[in-house]
Amino acid sequence: MKVRGTVRPPGDKSISHRALMLAALAGGGTSRLEGLLTGADVKSTARVLRQLGAEISTVRDGSTVTVHASRISHPASRLHCGNSGTTARLMLGILAGQSFEATLTGDASLRRRPMRRVTEPLRAMGAEFTAGRSDALPLTIRGGRLHSLTYTTPVASAQIKSALLLAGLTGRVAVTIREPYRSRDHTERLLAHLGLGLHERDGAIVYEPAPDARAVVPAFQLAVPGDASAAAFLVGAATLAQGGELVIENVGVNPTRTGFLVVLARMGARVERVNLRDAGGEPVADLVARPGSLRGTEVAAAEVPTLVDEVPILAVLASRAEGETVFREVGELRVKESNRLELIAANLRALGVEAEARGNDLHVCGTTRPPRGRVDTARDHRLAMAFAVLGTVPGADVRLSERASVAISYPRFFTDLRAIRETGKGKRER
Repeated sequence: MKVRGTVRPPGDKSISHRALMLAALAGGGTSRLEGLLTGADVKSTARVLRQLGAEISTVRDGSTVTVHASRISHPASRLHCGNSGTTARLMLGILAGQSFEATLTGDASLRRRPMRRVTEPLRAMGAEFTAGRSDALPLTIRGGRLHSLTYTTPVASAQIKSALLLAGLTGRVAVTIREPYRSRDHTERLLAHLGLGLHERDGAIVYEPAPDARAVVPAFQLAVPGDASAAAFLVGAATLAQGGELVIENVGVNPTRTGFLVVLARMGARVERVNLRDAGGEPVADLVARPGSLRGTEVAAAEVPTLVDEVPILAVLASRAEGETVFREVGELRVKESNRLELIAANLRALGVEAEARGNDLHVCGTTRPPRGRVDTARDHRLAMAFAVLGTVPGADVRLSERASVAISYPRFFTDLRAIRETGKGKRER
């Protein structure tokens, strides 16, 4: 397979969630958001915010989404977060500062995912929770008068950090957060971009509300860059190709999100960043990816927060590298949309690759044998896309259990993957 052409990944999922939420919290006026991801998770956030009183136009390809904020109000029914853990956890932060009760739920997969890591610090701020079992969804929160919090997160998690910052914002109280490692910082960048009292102090993230208690989030305009995690699959396809060059346009290259590029460079991949620029406080670039011969490496625990969503594609690429690749302390993958850690290893083995999860570490040994067999995606979008990329190598016969899950984060993924392979004319997402 050769690759050639230009392709543009969908809007960044993390930024899309946060932009919608902050626009819904604005104190008046209309915010205009360009380039939002149109995947199912972001639509879940829009749906929940509408239930709380925000007026949000249809989230669809090629459109500017307008958000007219009004006072957050008691919802008439349960807030259904679909499959989106980001929606559920960040909305808990927003609701912690509201003086009413609300219940969040989600699909079967989301109802199995842990919420305690968010509810515990929010309880310490003064929010009250009622849950059927161990703080899993469905979960009822009663917010109200909060007090300030200084907190050290047990794991590096942008969702924990963001939920607490949003609670500080809506509850108008100070929040200081320390992490064992730096997690993705889109919330901090957007708060700072909007002038909302966010700064760093002695290695901690600090939110301090304005002295004027009436100060609110301003209406704003934002162009959302392309999603780095979505781009990683396109980079992977180009790396495994036998020739050619692929340009991936308008990719967010926030350093808390591009650990996968650092690891790929260490493995021998050839990816260049060009046309560097800034958009709404986020660094953006075009990526030029070319085929490369890969070698195994060790991914340290400190690197994982900057590439946790890219472990599936990195593991797939490691299966084509010379030698062994080890991912240290990736136990967090057990509580994603699926048990990604075990499924990555099991699916690689099903395709003839030596792979094993040992404790919280993942070991993958490279091979030159064509991958052949059936992959159980467990309806996990990142597994479906990663193993579809592996299916592009010569002689491969990779059969996915389903393909529909890619709608969560990259609805046009299979269209774009075919385009860069078959026609040499990559199609733009928008």
